[in-house]
Amino acid sequence: MRKFKFLIVFILVGLLLVACDDGKKDEKTDGEKKPVSGDDGKLSGEITVWAHPFTADQEVEGKMWEEIIASYEDATGVKVNFEQIPWANRDQKVLTALAANNGPDVFYVIPDQMPQYADAGMLLSLDQYLEGFDIEDFVDTALVSTTWKDELYGLPILQEAYTYFYNVDVVKDIGEDPENLPATWEEFEKWAEKAKEKGYYATSFQGGGSMNGTLYPFLWQAGGQVVTEDNEVLLNNEAGVEAFEFINKMYEKGWIPEDSITAMEHNALWDGGKMLAVQGSGNSVSRMLDQDLFEFVIAPPMKNKEQLTYGTTGMFVAPINTDNPAAAAEFIKIVTNTDNQKKFNTVTQYIPTRESAKDIFSENKYLEQLAGYTQYALPGVIHPEGRTIMPMIQAELQTMLEGNKTPKQAADDAAAAVESKMGN
Repeated sequence: MRKFKFLIVFILVGLLLVACDDGKKDEKTDGEKKPVSGDDGKLSGEITVWAHPFTADQEVEGKMWEEIIASYEDATGVKVNFEQIPWANRDQKVLTALAANNGPDVFYVIPDQMPQYADAGMLLSLDQYLEGFDIEDFVDTALVSTTWKDELYGLPILQEAYTYFYNVDVVKDIGEDPENLPATWEEFEKWAEKAKEKGYYATSFQGGGSMNGTLYPFLWQAGGQVVTEDNEVLLNNEAGVEAFEFINKMYEKGWIPEDSITAMEHNALWDGGKMLAVQGSGNSVSRMLDQDLFEFVIAPPMKNKEQLTYGTTGMFVAPINTDNPAAAAEFIKIVTNTDNQKKFNTVTQYIPTRESAKDIFSENKYLEQLAGYTQYALPGVIHPEGRTIMPMIQAELQTMLEGNKTPKQAADDAAAAVESKMGN
């Protein structure tokens, strides 16, 4: 593979390369360049694709990949070398391989990885390969995480949508209708107060977990955001402070458990029927159905000023230094087409990012319902520092819940920490 022309890439991976003492070429290449597509525009040669395990049943998943890869090879004549790599240390493996000119031609990333790689000049822009391509079939929110500085660097294959799951028994016990669930913050507050009066918690709050599942959905619903791609920090504007205030209110009123400051989950309380609602996704549906604890219903994402929630997006991208960019781009297009999204998401039980593939859940009312909510699901903070600023914000949120700062102070101090990280 040809070397990167971007100095920043070497800055990103320098420390990783120091730790790598073998410097060997990947066995699959034996130090030779792979054949590339010809100048006549026809695809040829081979590509290497890296993906992760998405299920516990590797036999079924393996057959799925065989079918998807065969659809590409039959259509293009390009051979695919498919490698499954573990989730653990994936950043280090990808960065080290690419810097050593020995990485894949296509690989899987999540939203907080894409902008880091794209901003460093590591990813191939796909725009030039999409003439006549049906991009309109993709859910708009799924494309948010594949775009950086107005360039498209990936195509999404899976999506999630988190929203509240309600315990039907608890809903009825507080005198409410499980067919008329809260749609706004105001309506939820009324239910939360009734739940507290009856001895239930209103919901779970994982203060020790990701901001994607705690602060950010409320921030977006309030009409706010954390930071723009131009490094403008908006965390402590009026909408931001309102989100901090709402979370603080839930804690002070006892609507969420006392350990919410650092908790990672409240499964025991939910499973034991002690909680009105929890944030859930497709995995939650499988868990609830498997355990058959009690009847539950799913509400649409809540709204304050905006109706929004969190839901990750998974995508395939190509590195800028692939020797076969046209073939890599074509693989990304084919692996995310309607037929292959149906194959992939039927096996993995994620939600397709193409509207035309969502009918795979027509016989599962819960997943079909969640699939309709991806239009409201944002993938997190799409920024190169999206991952690194999260602990700074979390620390201020926790300090607020401990009673040591007001919501305004916590929001201001979180914004100041983010601005410092951005170099503002």
